[in-house]
Amino acid sequence: MSASNPGKSSRKIVLWRHGQTSWNLERRFQGSTDIELTEAGVAQARRSARLLASLKPDAIVASDLRRAADTASELAAVTGLPVEHDAALRETYAGEWQGLTHDEILAKYGEQYAAWKRGEPVRRGGGELETEVADRAAPVVLEHAGRLPQNGTLVVVSHGGTIRTTIGRLLGLEAYSWEALGGLSNCCWSVLGEGARGWRLMEHNAGTLPEPVLGDDD
Repeated sequence: MSASNPGKSSRKIVLWRHGQTSWNLERRFQGSTDIELTEAGVAQARRSARLLASLKPDAIVASDLRRAADTASELAAVTGLPVEHDAALRETYAGEWQGLTHDEILAKYGEQYAAWKRGEPVRRGGGELETEVADRAAPVVLEHAGRLPQNGTLVVVSHGGTIRTTIGRLLGLEAYSWEALGGLSNCCWSVLGEGARGWRLMEHNAGTLPEPVLGDDD
């Protein structure tokens, strides 16, 4: 048996979903629409930021949409770290679905919704495929993770659907299986750790007592 390598890097990626928005409460599909946090969403971000600060992150990168950027700013305030913003971390663009409630989507695009839930590649509302979201977001996450010091921690502030597809891609799962990763509640996070065979899921939907998942990915 070979001896363990004490010098081997063990980086972590924390993927943190933004706080609550009014459209989350209305079950209205946000996608790339730039919706701001509610007062409750700001409070969620502030509380979660104090918890995440205890992980002593080395870097923060966030979607440039306000709900993610403002969530990230709460962590920046308690850690003193700068935030890099990248449009590649935005939520899935979903064309005609954006702005519609869940019930309206089922009424107008019921078969399209059902096909998506079955794991078929679907351009919801004429927008992006989930694999296209992973194509743009996962490389950004890996690029920033690659800059970490040994045993460093990166916090990625993004959106439910984008986080799920990114986790699926980094774990090497087939796109059909990404639905097996449950959604994230507002201001909850998942943690990927660097293992001998690549990234592995260490925590999922962590950070709070159980709350409903309200968002585009439910």
